[in-house]
Amino acid sequence: MKTQPPFSFLNLILALLFLVLSVTQVLSANTDDDGFVRCLIINSDDSNAISKVVYSPSNSSYTSVLQSSINNLRFTSLSTPKPLFVVTPVTESQIQTVVYCSKTNGLEIRTRSGGHDFEGLSYVSQVPFVILDLINLRSIAVDAQSATAWVQAGATLGEFYYAIAQKSRNLGFPAGVWYALGLGGHVSGGGYGGMMRKYGLAADNVIDARIVNVHGKILDRKLMGEDLFWAIRGGGGSSFGIILSWKMKLVSVPEMVTVFSVDRISEQNLTEIIQKWQYVAPKIDKDLDIRVLMFSVVNPETGNRTIRATFETLFLGGIERLLVLMQEKFPELGLVREDCTEMSWIESVVFGSSFRNGEPPEILLNRTAMPKNSFKGKSDFATRPIPEDGFEGIWEFYNEKIEAGMALLVLTPYGGKMDEVLGSATPFPHRLGSLYMIEYLVVWDGDETSPHISWIRSLYSYVASYVSNSPRTAYLNYNDLDLGVGTSYLEARNSWGPKYFRNNFNRLVKVKTMVDPGNFFKHEQSIPTRF
Repeated sequence: MKTQPPFSFLNLILALLFLVLSVTQVLSANTDDDGFVRCLIINSDDSNAISKVVYSPSNSSYTSVLQSSINNLRFTSLSTPKPLFVVTPVTESQIQTVVYCSKTNGLEIRTRSGGHDFEGLSYVSQVPFVILDLINLRSIAVDAQSATAWVQAGATLGEFYYAIAQKSRNLGFPAGVWYALGLGGHVSGGGYGGMMRKYGLAADNVIDARIVNVHGKILDRKLMGEDLFWAIRGGGGSSFGIILSWKMKLVSVPEMVTVFSVDRISEQNLTEIIQKWQYVAPKIDKDLDIRVLMFSVVNPETGNRTIRATFETLFLGGIERLLVLMQEKFPELGLVREDCTEMSWIESVVFGSSFRNGEPPEILLNRTAMPKNSFKGKSDFATRPIPEDGFEGIWEFYNEKIEAGMALLVLTPYGGKMDEVLGSATPFPHRLGSLYMIEYLVVWDGDETSPHISWIRSLYSYVASYVSNSPRTAYLNYNDLDLGVGTSYLEARNSWGPKYFRNNFNRLVKVKTMVDPGNFFKHEQSIPTRF
């Protein structure tokens, strides 16, 4: 039998030289971090390829890559902790290697898909960490015949919606209205949008998924089991692994839908209109979604500050049927034909993303079409109508906020399909009994943060008596570190855990303990292990 020649000394020298040259391309000045990169090189199928997607502070592209998907400028200051490395994998196997090497070298992972995290948890940590940026993993495969699609976690909602529309005018997907959100985080936190009352959440329409677990293994629904599949559809995927892709069940949409955006101010009986909205919007036809965006403006006629409410609607039908429905159920709004426009579903997505100048659907492929700001958000769920004096008190807060910055209040109606799905069907518990969700948002330019944070905290405190209680609940995708932080079971159970998940929290802890007992995948509000 022919024997293989021994590995020569020259071969060994050449191999070591290649390793050193590859490593030095990405190492930072801190040689204590060398182990991570060496691990990547040694354990990669293609060491040259992975060296091209690893960025350290010594790389000229490090800052631009780091900041490319930071959409909350509150976390771009010099004092914000920075990752030792940003890795932008182009293959799933590279993600497996990053998980292994992060564990081996004692580094935490922050996984970023769209970068719209309210508290920066997908790209900031107080301990040594690596950002795993999924921007290069954004392939989309739509099968119109079966009305399904596989979507990688780095794709945006806009890219997904556009891909669907390229295959069919009669298919859509019930996810967020903001086109630039990343699919990885949006869906794993629940994900709601203009078709929620008809078809439920994005997470309700996931039929399969692929995830890298703590052992670096790739699992689909069959391999991961129903407990983990349940947990990642509303419990936050970053607590359990790295979401690679989702298989979505697409939904039926008419060839033409109707939209309107109608403004009313305080002097136009806004109090009466909002009172009626609270009773109508959660109970009206499931084809109709009427959300309200409110903020303070100056009334040009009086020069005084007033509240302007914008009623934005997606209706899965034509103008005639919508007008009849509105006249019967919500005449107080005073909707007329001239307010309404029929368009295709994909055009309504453009409209809902605040593009109002005739932009084509291709604008949804532009991740940077909108400016970035600093912001802080909070959320609530109304389980009963807020009385007139309650809203008037809220509006006083908004009218008094006259310093630089904009404050927004968004009311999103529930009901419809949301009343039909059990609160335990997924980790997202806010179903029957929730009339609408409230989002509070303050946005500003500049470095001064304290006044804006103080303002929104005061507003949140004021509203407490009007919303859900025991616990006062919140939406995971609008994460809020004011609710509490901590990676231990007791810390989470006594603060933020039940607020996001109610009775589903303990089941999430059970799943976490089973699949990641060492609590490797963690952040300030990740699901803890039981012990």
